[in-house]
Amino acid sequence: MTDNKLGKSNMPQLNSYNDSNEDSNGGSFDRRTFIKGSAALAAGVSLALSAKSYARILGANDRIHSAVIGVNGRGRALQRAASSAPNAEVNVICDVDSRALAKANDTLKEQTGSSAVLMEDYREVLAKADVDTVLIATPEHWHAPMALLALQAGKHCYLEKPCSHNPAEGDILIAAQEKYKALIQVGTQQRSALSTIEAVKDIAAGIIGNVYYGKAWYSNNRKAIGEAKEAQVPDWLNWDLWQGPAPRESFKDIYVHYNWHWFWKYGTGEINNNATHELDIARWAMGLTYPNRVSSSGGRFHFDDAWEFYDTQVVNYEYDEGKMLCWEGRSCNGFNHYDRGRGLTLHGTKGTILLDRNGYTAYNLQREVIKEMAEAGKSATTDTSGVGFLDGQHMNNFFAAIRTGEALKAPITEGIISNNLCHLGNYSQAVGRTLNIDPNTGRIVNDAEAMKYWSRDYEPGWEMKV
Repeated sequence: MTDNKLGKSNMPQLNSYNDSNEDSNGGSFDRRTFIKGSAALAAGVSLALSAKSYARILGANDRIHSAVIGVNGRGRALQRAASSAPNAEVNVICDVDSRALAKANDTLKEQTGSSAVLMEDYREVLAKADVDTVLIATPEHWHAPMALLALQAGKHCYLEKPCSHNPAEGDILIAAQEKYKALIQVGTQQRSALSTIEAVKDIAAGIIGNVYYGKAWYSNNRKAIGEAKEAQVPDWLNWDLWQGPAPRESFKDIYVHYNWHWFWKYGTGEINNNATHELDIARWAMGLTYPNRVSSSGGRFHFDDAWEFYDTQVVNYEYDEGKMLCWEGRSCNGFNHYDRGRGLTLHGTKGTILLDRNGYTAYNLQREVIKEMAEAGKSATTDTSGVGFLDGQHMNNFFAAIRTGEALKAPITEGIISNNLCHLGNYSQAVGRTLNIDPNTGRIVNDAEAMKYWSRDYEPGWEMKV
């Protein structure tokens, strides 16, 4: 990335991927050193206790107690969904922003009449025996490390997308769930949409024939973010805990609370911020996993500022079985497709399906409607903190999986594949060429430069290990 059209060149130095059998998932997470510097934890809380020390066996009628982590955006939607679920409550709210804590607690009191315990340090939340699940909606560099610690503490986890900051972290989460057995529900809530589930069934039954092409999109009118300037840390923010596993740097005035999305060190760009949803549904409907080739075109075209990723991006995913996916993202030009800011079309030999979170319509080749289905409730679309019908549906499925063993709608094994498709799009764009992919593993083939993005550097003592 050498000019403005390809993105900024000041992204952090990334580790090369180690493809050996020893620690090939991108590093280690030493829980003994993880707690360094925390006086409260050192005084008597040990995260080295086994998961069995924390886990509470829940029966079908047990009340589920949840801690919401990160309440400046999506966390507020998760808080409302969890506290609205039958026989469930939010009893802990955790954030490094003291203002957000107070605001979220006020919202909870208005909704339920009850207050939560307010905490700043996530590690202390995991030591609480009266927390059954953690609902993670923090900046993305925290997602996988927090989920790993939750599993190790015997807590079930609702993990907002993207479920990893890089593919190596995804490998770690899959291995951790196999080892610790607690559940991870990925926050791709459209998998709980009744209309989407019906569309997937109809496609499998042949309603539009052999589906060979899926086109997903996202459009918005995001503004310029300016340049990142060093500034004094606000008195309401614990900047050290906000950084968590990321290598330390001085506070910049534009990171907190949303623009971190556009910096390699903390975020994963618009594609992982939003394409994750529609690409997830497209490949589910088409029965796809990893492609054979990934190619991306785009750049930071609309503004010239500190934004390190791409405001305009088109990514193609080619499969040798004669199928293809495409995502088009326009962060700064909200001219919509089919009057929708986000959605997807699925094209087959007998027709096309137009699908979004609010329902679907199937057409034959003459563009005649052959089936329509509206979703049972209105969903949030481009509002990051909006509480939609699907949030409740997805949370209820998560709680049912804990209580009764109901199948998760978005298990980590599926979430990681969709997450990695987005990572691969970013990496293709960064190196400026098509990536060849092993369709069995999702690994980049014969491209050492691109594989340098597979993992990341961590602040010493915060590395991940199962």
